[in-house]
Amino acid sequence: MTKLSDTQLVILSAAAQRDDRNVLPLPGSLRGGAAAKVVGALLKRALIAEKATDSETKADAALNRIWRNDEDGRAILLHITDAGLAAIGVEPEGGASAPTGVDAAPSAEAPRDAPTEPRAAPKARTPRTGTKQAKLIEMLRTEGGATIDEMVAALDWRPHTVRGALAGALKKKLGLTVTSEKVEGKGRCYRIEDAV
Repeated sequence: MTKLSDTQLVILSAAAQRDDRNVLPLPGSLRGGAAAKVVGALLKRALIAEKATDSETKADAALNRIWRNDEDGRAILLHITDAGLAAIGVEPEGGASAPTGVDAAPSAEAPRDAPTEPRAAPKARTPRTGTKQAKLIEMLRTEGGATIDEMVAALDWRPHTVRGALAGALKKKLGLTVTSEKVEGKGRCYRIEDAV
């Protein structure tokens, strides 16, 4: 399993949840040299990739959507790769890490992930068998469910990664209903409510 820092996990998880798979904007506290160092490490490990666009939109100091400009002035975007998705246990959608429309530079005035209209219900996806995500679903479908500590131990993930997978991959991406209840002597247990 790829070992990632908390900051790298947050960046990759956020990118995986965006429709355009753009890594930017980075978390609010990450700026300047620290941002360059974290992004450089992710680029070196091929968990994210740079993508040149035809646009000559200037990179902004706040790192909202454009990472940098190349020598020709073209905007360079960052997007998560299949390896980056796999590192956080997310199944690539349709086998492509870069979504269609990556060549168009995002507008600095209106970020792509800003809601313009109500979103449709998530499309139901089916996870591959043998993945950590499939193992997580299997654990949550057992009679008593599973605690965060049990999921952390079984998947070799950190607690925040488990919580992110529950909220992002399972609820938002797969459309599963995850419930939780406090069980005496065990703690808070999470489980998937299967549709009847």
